[in-house]
Amino acid sequence: MQIDLDSIEVVNNKEKKRFEVHIGEHMAIMDYVPAGNTIVFTHTEVPVALEGNGIGSKMAREALAYAAELELKVLPVCPYVAAFIGRHPEYRQQVFGVDKHIDDAAGNG
Repeated sequence: MQIDLDSIEVVNNKEKKRFEVHIGEHMAIMDYVPAGNTIVFTHTEVPVALEGNGIGSKMAREALAYAAELELKVLPVCPYVAAFIGRHPEYRQQVFGVDKHIDDAAGNG
């Protein structure tokens, strides 16, 4: 399935504590847990039918922008988010206790 990323809306479902992308019958998600002045990203899931279209990256950018807007530190427990931050060093300053797992997740370790 070919997707136009510019036409996709990432929704922050605060009630369910996750970012969502709805495309047809499919939904991609990025779960989080707010913890004081930190946001913990715990899980990312993109349906197989939507994989390879940059949806995970778009959700990660939106989620990290949300964290920055609220001046929250990020704890990327989710391997996808950790790898995304490892590949995009502009987000590293947001990470709570930056350590080796970010580099390892990105394949830089």
